[in-house]
Amino acid sequence: MTKSELRTLYKTKRKALSIGACDDLSIDISNQLLKLPIWDKSFYHIFLTIEEQKEVNTEFILNILSGKDKNIVISKSDFKTGLMHHVLLTDATTIKKNSYNIPEPIDGIPIPDSSIEVVFIPLLAFDKTGNRIGYGKGFYDRFLDACPPETLKIGLSFFEAEAEISDVYDSDIPLDYCVTPKQVYTF
Repeated sequence: MTKSELRTLYKTKRKALSIGACDDLSIDISNQLLKLPIWDKSFYHIFLTIEEQKEVNTEFILNILSGKDKNIVISKSDFKTGLMHHVLLTDATTIKKNSYNIPEPIDGIPIPDSSIEVVFIPLLAFDKTGNRIGYGKGFYDRFLDACPPETLKIGLSFFEAEAEISDVYDSDIPLDYCVTPKQVYTF
């Protein structure tokens, strides 16, 4: 299937999930993450959940990162440039939803792309070779392209892998792992 077809399909699938189901599946994903060999790193980038889109609830992962005393990095999207600006999440960080309902930091300590070692990536669908589909704006492709090559890219998905995404571009950056409620995919 094409990105467009899969985007439509998985938006519909997510819409059908209840908030309770999203939370239960998100807890399962968090527990699966604990199996990954990633916990020796220091700087972890994570997205803040867009509740209206029924994204994976990252609150549970935030609790794990905080409990392991990791540096948690969050982003603010610049829709004029298509870039994301990253800050360290601290107790003093003020979060506010933007016009797309994306929770974002208002201010904070800037963190360069070069410091980020692990990125948890929101997505709509992925395939068995690690290709992923987001909302189609390319924010994560540009961000991941600017990270060091060894930065670990981990997708989070309520659903299992598709066989293939038929229209992958050379500029698309594949995942290293994708974590679902039932399993961890390694690419």
